Amino acid sequence: MTETSTIDPGERFEINPLFMFRWEETQSAFVLLYPEGVVKLNGTAAEILKRCTGTATVADIVRDLTRQYTADAGAETRIEDGVRKFLEVSHAKGWIRRKA
Repeated sequence: MTETSTIDPGERFEINPLFMFRWEETQSAFVLLYPEGVVKLNGTAAEILKRCTGTATVADIVRDLTRQYTADAGAETRIEDGVRKFLEVSHAKGWIRRKA
């Protein structure tokens, strides 16, 4: 866990309703669509946002991604740091919002 993180492991996030998250065949990628444009997401970003449904906690997302992508016990900390950083940036950009 990073000391400067503003993301708590028990928090839940959902995609902001102003954005539409979907697979875009023409771009061969997941995208976030919004009135002013589109954000093409890399695979890692898409995997995190897929889990931002308002039901999974940040800790759930980290555990799920760790199970899916690695058997390395030390990887969870690295994955957690990456997930938290991505969620912080996504929240700052308004792509996601905290679920009450």
